[in-house]
Amino acid sequence: MGDPLQNGAGVPRRVAVVTGTRAEFGLLRPVMHAVRAHPDLELLVVAAGSHLIQPGVTFREVKREFDVADSIPMQVAGRRTRLDDAEALGRGISRFARSFGLLEPGWAVVLGDRIEAFAAASAASVAGIAVAHIHGGDRAEGVADEAMRHAITKLAHLHLPATEASAERIRRMGERPERVHVIGSPAIDGLRAIEPIDDDGWKGLGAPEVVFLLHPIGRLDEEEEHSADRALSALEDRRVLALMPNHDPGRDGIVRALEARQGSVKPVDHLPRARFVGVLRRLAAEGGVLVGNSSCGLIEAAALGLPVVDLGLRQGGRERAGNAVHDPGLDAASIRDAVERAGRLRPDPDDHPYGDGRAGERVAALLARIDPHDRTLLRKRNMF
Repeated sequence: MGDPLQNGAGVPRRVAVVTGTRAEFGLLRPVMHAVRAHPDLELLVVAAGSHLIQPGVTFREVKREFDVADSIPMQVAGRRTRLDDAEALGRGISRFARSFGLLEPGWAVVLGDRIEAFAAASAASVAGIAVAHIHGGDRAEGVADEAMRHAITKLAHLHLPATEASAERIRRMGERPERVHVIGSPAIDGLRAIEPIDDDGWKGLGAPEVVFLLHPIGRLDEEEEHSADRALSALEDRRVLALMPNHDPGRDGIVRALEARQGSVKPVDHLPRARFVGVLRRLAAEGGVLVGNSSCGLIEAAALGLPVVDLGLRQGGRERAGNAVHDPGLDAASIRDAVERAGRLRPDPDDHPYGDGRAGERVAALLARIDPHDRTLLRKRNMF
């Protein structure tokens, strides 16, 4: 398949940006906007995975902002075991292969470490389509996240890490230094432009003192429920806004723990990106704390100056700013103490390792400049 820019035809190069979850879509939005705005690129948004699990709220959010070139069903609603994820991965690889055959992108762009990104990178790399990987080289344990993130690195041809520490890990994995470009995290892009949620919206969410965002780490539902209940016990004397967890194995246990406390906890299924950031900004201004194990506590919250209690091992190894207190989450008393300590922090929103908020435009510039059909790019060779 030829590349229009390489052939001098003046036709924009096609860039397939793959999004599979609500959280990663929030990070990819500035990349998508920058690609769409670049005169030498054509944006193809491919929505996959948990976006398509009914009722499909986040898929509609993607469609409101971008034309969706294709959708790739993977997971089946209500099936959330590790084996179910493995089957979903297989379906995804097959469907992405067909999609890329029809769309003929020059680049396939993926972010992070989830099965949607791994499926897309696998299909593209085997098919000879150049893969650009954002947020590679990070350390974060998650479920199978650590292994999949680094597996995607070995499948990818262009590496777009958020920090220099992540870039160094990629180089140490044998990737060519000239293919590694530190761009910052796109999670930082546009944060300064988002205003705190207004008084009516804040009161409608219960004027929370704590935002609770806990994702499963692949344990049995009963174990995840017990862990979530322990954390919520530590927050009994506070107003808590809880966001529902992602669709990983163990989700149902956390949901049960939240539903059992609906009298004291306000659960919200989903907040669009701008509204979510507005809540975090207002929470920071009100002296509140984010509690959980989401990467947003160590990236976006750091750039917003919001104190965080990072629970458990899910973000183990990820770079941290001065806004986070880590607690293993083993008992309510320890978590309660960590929340008190976090509340006394006064983090500097400019003191974090995740860049200056221009990641999206850097990605678009690199995708336009680098030829995805260059044989030296596509022929992977370890440098050790």
